[in-house]
Amino acid sequence: MKKYSAISAIIIFGIILRLIFINKPDGLWNDEYVSWMIASVPFNQGFWTAVKSQCHMPFYYLYLKFFMALFGQSDLLLRITSVITGIAAIPVMYLVGCEKDKNTGLMCAGFTAVSSFLIYYSQEVRLYSLLFLLSAACLLYTLKSIKNPDKKNLFLFILFNFFILFTHTIGFVFVFFNLILLSVFIYKKSKKFVILIWSITALSGICLSPLILKILGTQTFSQWWGNFSLSRIGFLFTDYFSPVLTNLTNAPENFFYAPKLVLFMIVPVIIAITGIFKSVIKNKLNTCLLLVVFFTILTLIAASLCGKLVFITKYSIEIYPVLIYLACSGIAGINNKIIRNSIIIIYCLICTGYIFIAPNSAPKIRRAEGHKIMTDILERMELKDNDIILMEYYNSDRFNKYFDFSKYRVVSINKGNFYSYLSEDKSYNDIYKDGKKLYKNMFLSNENQHLKSMLKKEILDNLKPDQSVVMVILNSTAIYNPEQITQIVQNEDLYNKTPFLFLVFSYLKKQTFLNMIENLEVRRIEGKGQWMLIKFTKLNN
Repeated sequence: MKKYSAISAIIIFGIILRLIFINKPDGLWNDEYVSWMIASVPFNQGFWTAVKSQCHMPFYYLYLKFFMALFGQSDLLLRITSVITGIAAIPVMYLVGCEKDKNTGLMCAGFTAVSSFLIYYSQEVRLYSLLFLLSAACLLYTLKSIKNPDKKNLFLFILFNFFILFTHTIGFVFVFFNLILLSVFIYKKSKKFVILIWSITALSGICLSPLILKILGTQTFSQWWGNFSLSRIGFLFTDYFSPVLTNLTNAPENFFYAPKLVLFMIVPVIIAITGIFKSVIKNKLNTCLLLVVFFTILTLIAASLCGKLVFITKYSIEIYPVLIYLACSGIAGINNKIIRNSIIIIYCLICTGYIFIAPNSAPKIRRAEGHKIMTDILERMELKDNDIILMEYYNSDRFNKYFDFSKYRVVSINKGNFYSYLSEDKSYNDIYKDGKKLYKNMFLSNENQHLKSMLKKEILDNLKPDQSVVMVILNSTAIYNPEQITQIVQNEDLYNKTPFLFLVFSYLKKQTFLNMIENLEVRRIEGKGQWMLIKFTKLNN
């Protein structure tokens, strides 16, 4: 047992870090809610249609569905499913490192255990914890296949690459470059295996292509809220290597946005990058692994510059096991024991110290957009039967887990229909293609007659005296006040950079509120996290 005491201690520590603050009182936020919503759809009642309506492949939803069928659908249980894969990744990364030597194995396991990025996604009801586990297993059998390209190793290499494709819509980017890497190293030894691997992968791609093309081809405004900037590349490394998480959803333009956090952000990154560069010196395999990372990142940058996706750290998670392996391989290769151990201790103290001390560390980050926040406020609004709930940005089906809407009338101005409220003669395709151009003058206007007529028709005309309407606002998508909107629109460069949906829902918030207050009386305003609810009531006159 003494032989496994070190790795056992690391796994136990990793479990503790993933279980503290696991029960999030704010409920699931949108992306998590989508995971639950899709997984809860029965196979014979539209499961595959639901998968195709979103942006990721089905394997994670199938994984979630399996656990839900066995244990239930509580928020805590849903988060535990990510804890399981997060914990499983620690021994897998140990085996990855052991392909070099045991010390590297322990370092890889330790790095994985204390990674704030992995801790965060081990408490998130999303695919990324599972995807990291699959990518770690893929790396393990990439290294094994290069050393010994036998049938078992190559089969498992193909299997885990397939699972990546079946989990992440853009996972084919990493898989493609990873296949090139393996081909370069084993072509002379196993030409037939290389041809077989590419053939099987191509066949897998063909089988999955209808689903991939359907998902990628769906026209949606979901990615119209972020723009690429050089700071995002920096945040990729600080998210992966430091305990400070910045680019989880939408990152600031300025890399040094928080001077007080520079120590926690920069020192671990310097340590990790130093290890990476040391590991590639005179090492062909490690150099090629780094090239896989480089070309994957380069492809994602190109896609984000073309407006196809937002450059968020989690979208490149397939490269993370490679980066961990390279960093640990380099640090473990430092001959001076005092220097090597000092670096390891400093890294661990910074990462774990921040986790326990900082109020916004990975396990303590609040889900400010949690849907239970909104429904708890809604419960306190004292609505009567047939009162109206006006939802901006989301449909009511994103809250059914926490609230029964059946007693009320719901009007939703959301990402899929906002154009019909803002303009009379524009289609979804028109706005999708040229929204900023078509809406520029509208954003500068103080009044929108079409919106007023729609609100009158759907809300005001349906209210009787003493009836109420509650306006539900998600502040993180309506972040600009009227003066800021005007300043943005009048600055061409700033207007081009500003996410379209933020402008749309900021404008809607302003116009809807003004219209409601003209006709109704404000009875209650309550906000928490990113949510604000305003209750208006029709008077007896």
